[in-house]
Amino acid sequence: MTLQPLTPVNCAGLLQQGFSLLQLDGEVLLFGQKGWPKRSCPTGVFGVRFKLGEMKLRAISFSNDSCYLPPLRCPAVCRLDPYDGLPESYLIHGGRTPNNEISSSLYLLTMDSRGCNRKLTLCCKEKELVGEVPGARYGHTMSMVQSHGKTACVLFGGRSYMPAGERTTENWNSVVDCPPQVFLFDMEFGCSSAHTLPELSNGQSFHLAVAREDCVYFLGGHSLSSDSRPPRLFRLRVELLQGSPLLSCETIETGISISSAIISRTGPTRYIILGGYQSDSQKRMECSTVILNEKGITFEALESPKWTQDITQSRTWFGGSAGEGTIILAVPTEGRPSQADVHYFYHVSFQTEGESKADEEAQGCSQESTDYDNSTPLEDSEELYFGREPHELEDIDGEEGNYNEEDEEDESQTGYWMKCCLGCQLNPNKWEPYYSTELFRPAMIFCSRGEGGHWVHAQCMELSELLLLRLSEGSKKYFCMDHGGLPFQEMTPPRQVTPLKRTPLKVKDRKTPPTIKMSPAKKSFFRRLFD
Repeated sequence: MTLQPLTPVNCAGLLQQGFSLLQLDGEVLLFGQKGWPKRSCPTGVFGVRFKLGEMKLRAISFSNDSCYLPPLRCPAVCRLDPYDGLPESYLIHGGRTPNNEISSSLYLLTMDSRGCNRKLTLCCKEKELVGEVPGARYGHTMSMVQSHGKTACVLFGGRSYMPAGERTTENWNSVVDCPPQVFLFDMEFGCSSAHTLPELSNGQSFHLAVAREDCVYFLGGHSLSSDSRPPRLFRLRVELLQGSPLLSCETIETGISISSAIISRTGPTRYIILGGYQSDSQKRMECSTVILNEKGITFEALESPKWTQDITQSRTWFGGSAGEGTIILAVPTEGRPSQADVHYFYHVSFQTEGESKADEEAQGCSQESTDYDNSTPLEDSEELYFGREPHELEDIDGEEGNYNEEDEEDESQTGYWMKCCLGCQLNPNKWEPYYSTELFRPAMIFCSRGEGGHWVHAQCMELSELLLLRLSEGSKKYFCMDHGGLPFQEMTPPRQVTPLKRTPLKVKDRKTPPTIKMSPAKKSFFRRLFD
């Protein structure tokens, strides 16, 4: 096993706690980055490349018939191996968005096509469930079971906000454990059913789940009600009978006290557990091998990598599985103000040296020829772009289509990649619609001054809705209150219309008075005559 430091190239700010790593068609994908990307990657899914100790991200495009996939943190992710002629795919349920919204949607992510230049295109579809549908949650697990020639999905655990009747202003963002119910999905017809078992009496979240045939094992987890991590291990057996499914649960005494651990599959029935926490102030530094067979589940101690000083002294760590026997591990740079990056990243490999080199060479050859062209961003109803030209919303040409971190705002300071004026009183996490054009987020307007410009809330600019719509039509320059307010002189001045000269119309049949030519003698004669 090896522990190799990774140097992120313009992507360190994207890998935040709660991200997920997927493996489709031999490629590692990053999902659930820090916020809604703007120009570099409109889909929010990146391809991860490891080469010579460096880690780079490249934008992944979706097919035209795909739905929008928000960046979900701590969702339930389940891999579906190819079966019955169906391709390999991933199920993604729930999760928490960077805007502190908890999702209840279920998405199916598959590979759509491979271009002639090895360009990967994904297809994302939202699956609708009927029946007893699980509510919004995060920190839960999904697993696939097979019984009597049928396949179903098992969902368990997680956290969610307090019920609507109990939420107040003080505890609006307080979360509780979801009821300990087991949900069963029929992926063919989209039917969902909830089951309550006496052995599962307390809710748990951030646990591990491994499945083999018709059994699912729930290991560890954290309980908010008791604020503890008991060494729990349950075996759930699901029999997909002709009528209704039959579920039974058994408590096993050989559990492990662990939460938020990373699990990586090394074979059809072998897994490796790395990381996690034994308590709020103690990380679990040991590694374990999990073996599933006909007799049940067994644990074997595994030699841990030689941890660095940064890993042993850090209070938190997180990561994800990047393939069979490989894990990406991240620790914060605590107490290092001189460090430009927020986290240290490590590549942990439990493969032999020969297998690791062969995989690295294969990955480098297959991905080195990959060249991502510009892709048109998907239409996103949650994005409101004001004062931007259409060409500014397209992907930016870069070296091998790499992600450029400079295109994103620092979420640690802005909360939601939104940087507003200093006097902003609007909380982007708690807001009420102010304009009729607002859908799911406050309306934003782009300030042209500063380091590359930034977004501000239109409400803080004291704009009326008519003015906001008028400004969004053109490509003019606006400045926020911190940069001189809203200068109307910078806008296109109204066109000066010169007044027209009104000449009287000529009447066609108007007769001019007749003139009589007389000599001066005749004029004096007539003057004396009338006088």
